[in-house]
Amino acid sequence: NTCFFKTLLRCDREGCPALPLCLPPCRAHVPVPTIHCIFFKVWFQLSLVFLPSRRPGQLRSVHAVLPPELWIHLAVVACGNRLEETLVMLKSAVLFSYRKIQFHIFTEDSLKPEFDKQLRQWPDSYTKKFEHRIYPITFSVGNPQEWKKLFKPCAAQRLFLPVILKDVDSLLYVDTDVLFLRPVDDIWKLLRQFNSTQLAAMAPEHEIPKIGWYSRFARHPFYGSTGVNSGVMLMNLTRIRSTQFKNSMTPTGLAWEDMLYPLYQAYRNAITWGDQDLLNIIFYFNPERLYLFPCQWNYRPDHCMYGSNCREAEREGVSVLHGNRGVYHDDKQPTFKALYEAMRDFPFQDNLFQSMYYPLQLKFLETVHTLCGRIPQVFLKQIEKTMRRAYEKHVIIHVGPDHRH
Repeated sequence: NTCFFKTLLRCDREGCPALPLCLPPCRAHVPVPTIHCIFFKVWFQLSLVFLPSRRPGQLRSVHAVLPPELWIHLAVVACGNRLEETLVMLKSAVLFSYRKIQFHIFTEDSLKPEFDKQLRQWPDSYTKKFEHRIYPITFSVGNPQEWKKLFKPCAAQRLFLPVILKDVDSLLYVDTDVLFLRPVDDIWKLLRQFNSTQLAAMAPEHEIPKIGWYSRFARHPFYGSTGVNSGVMLMNLTRIRSTQFKNSMTPTGLAWEDMLYPLYQAYRNAITWGDQDLLNIIFYFNPERLYLFPCQWNYRPDHCMYGSNCREAEREGVSVLHGNRGVYHDDKQPTFKALYEAMRDFPFQDNLFQSMYYPLQLKFLETVHTLCGRIPQVFLKQIEKTMRRAYEKHVIIHVGPDHRH
């Protein structure tokens, strides 16, 4: 069975390890019965108990050798009582990721020490998979107090990320109430789908226009027939910084930073959802700049609380869960709350199937009185697939003391 520990994890340009080649080397080089090969193959895939930190004679992990320019950049803005929610989101990102992640955390001064303390307490096998930087809440144009109070505390900070993160080429922004149910790498790959004009990606606010909020109530322009939800947003910051945006205020285009405050001033009395409304206005006038990704990447209670209406999630499972409306913290949508609590309470070094997946199945049995609870496969399909891949995507394989790195 030595072959299983000599298997190499190969990376493509995007840092995604190929599947280890277990059975052929086992049968070719190790004189053990085939049944042993099969046993260890199953164990390799399903044990999901991550190995301890790297020792002499082990391969370096993907995260250790990937150059910084290929890291994933993930940004979040957290103010008020959002500390725990943000940490659970970051935990979900790290649990399943292949590539190293750079966290950009924008928060109030009072929360900075606790963020730093909590992240540094995570096990070494996970802290090596990310680096984090904590930023103050800052607004480069207009009245900072106005921006800070727009919709939710500090939420408008996301509008200024292209200005602040000048050295970052591309970025994934998520709200604090988001959970990743599959590797962050997978949504990051959607950047490759952008055409030559697209510079951001979001999901529709609704799937059915006739019951959508924007189509019924908005008093301002919005993207498409339903508007877009900005809780999960991919951005090519380089393109955003270099683009002149069409708008309703000037006959010529404006740069991103120059456009923000005039846009707010022009529509301040018409917007309800703050920065999300401003983004809808921007892409109403610049629709060719937006890539629309499907609802499975920003799955919210609206997608199931009145009946299932996200076909992509029905086919492939939920990829990114967005627990807006505060559903992680009340009993209105127990399916969302169960997923949040399972992720929050999962001990890092435990077996994923035993300590997360199986307890989730039991909890979901208690939610069948809700419409969301009647489609457990939609919530579990992708996370089960992710867990089954997790071991061979994450671990460092022992290759013997004479290996040269």
